[in-house]
Amino acid sequence: MQEMIKDMRGKMDKAIKNLEGELSKLRTGRASSAMLDGIKVDYYGTLTQLSQIASISVPEPRMLVVQPWEVQFLKEIETAIKKSDLGINPMNDGKVIRMKLPDLTEERRKDLTKVAKKIAEEAHVAVRMSRRDANDRLKELLKKKEITEDDNKRTMEQIQKITDEFAAKIDQISASKEKEILTV
Repeated sequence: MQEMIKDMRGKMDKAIKNLEGELSKLRTGRASSAMLDGIKVDYYGTLTQLSQIASISVPEPRMLVVQPWEVQFLKEIETAIKKSDLGINPMNDGKVIRMKLPDLTEERRKDLTKVAKKIAEEAHVAVRMSRRDANDRLKELLKKKEITEDDNKRTMEQIQKITDEFAAKIDQISASKEKEILTV
């Protein structure tokens, strides 16, 4: 049973890490190199992560600078950034690409908080699914009479306690990101 709980915790940890990764890509008022994590560039015929073919820096709180290791890929990088849904206009000066982040409007901030809530809800669903899988395995063990009623009840309570713990963690991470988005 401890192996089952360890497996469930592992799945829930993955949900938290995924949540943090997805939320880091959301644009707030400040520049972050993580904003460009999802961007892939055609690099010698292969779609490659931008971070693997260029250095990304944040010289100012509202500016990103992308410096490719091979200058001939500036156009491809610029195109990939324009195609992304970041809403940033890249400026190519022949050596680097600079991106000034526009101020977020109140409406855009509210839209971003809705997206953050949706991402958090997906994490909640993943946690609940892990709980359901563990509970189903427990029922199976009980049905096969491999565990007692008391063990079943005790383990179900432990599973629920762990689920509540992870749900609280998700809520805290989500609330923190929403606060960051709404801060002007």
